[in-house]
Amino acid sequence: MRDPGRTGYAPNLVPGVTAEEKITVTTRHVGCDGGGGALGHPLIYLRLEGEEITCPYCSRTFVLAPGAGADDNHH
Repeated sequence: MRDPGRTGYAPNLVPGVTAEEKITVTTRHVGCDGGGGALGHPLIYLRLEGEEITCPYCSRTFVLAPGAGADDNHH
């Protein structure tokens, strides 16, 4: 389900099932593969438009560190 108020997809959190992990990052481009190796999910890249974004596969939330740079250059 697309959340019009945010960038990315907002999964429905299921206590005890959905990961509630918050990872602080210093860049607006992050890759997520679920962290479980073969038990994870396909590698996807997310871009933080605001201060945080949640992975639509595993519900990990990536939070931009205070004072992190603009990270606007193309890679």
